[in-house]
Amino acid sequence: MSEHGFHVHGPHDHEMEHQAQHEPKGLAGQLAVITAILATVGACFGYMGGLTQANAGLYKNNAAIKKTEAADKWNYYQAKANKQNLSELAAELVTSEDKRAKYVEKAARYDKEKADIKNEADKLDAESAEWDERSEHELHLHHRWAQATTVLQVSIALAAIALLTKKRWMFGATLVAGGIGITLGALAGLHI
Repeated sequence: MSEHGFHVHGPHDHEMEHQAQHEPKGLAGQLAVITAILATVGACFGYMGGLTQANAGLYKNNAAIKKTEAADKWNYYQAKANKQNLSELAAELVTSEDKRAKYVEKAARYDKEKADIKNEADKLDAESAEWDERSEHELHLHHRWAQATTVLQVSIALAAIALLTKKRWMFGATLVAGGIGITLGALAGLHI
């Protein structure tokens, strides 16, 4: 602006102001809106894909921890079984009735301890299997989210091609691919 309040607009300035004041029309405008929506939905799907992948890894780790704890219990069970066997053997080999009674008592105690240890080991094995199952379910969901994200990315690429070629059928292909991607995302959201 000059010092006297007079300002001259160039033709380019006028066109820029005109474009800024009006919404995009036609195929280009529709593709811009659709692309923005698809990109937003795709970002959400991508986040969910990463979340389910992280959960699958976490759950698999929990399964491994429980399996290790169960293996420790089974080793402890085996040690008690060995002590029981040795006590039973000692009871057979000793000649003194007092010592025989002491070994029989120890063998009975080891047998009871084994039963308690077995219950704990079985419980840990079941927990490990449950974590494994949860991990597999999360991994399935991760694949579904990844499929949905990939199809939405393809639909965005189709939108760009439709904009460049100005082909209406490419616009339709964009909508179809976007619909498929959203459907896959809905299936993942429903845990299917």
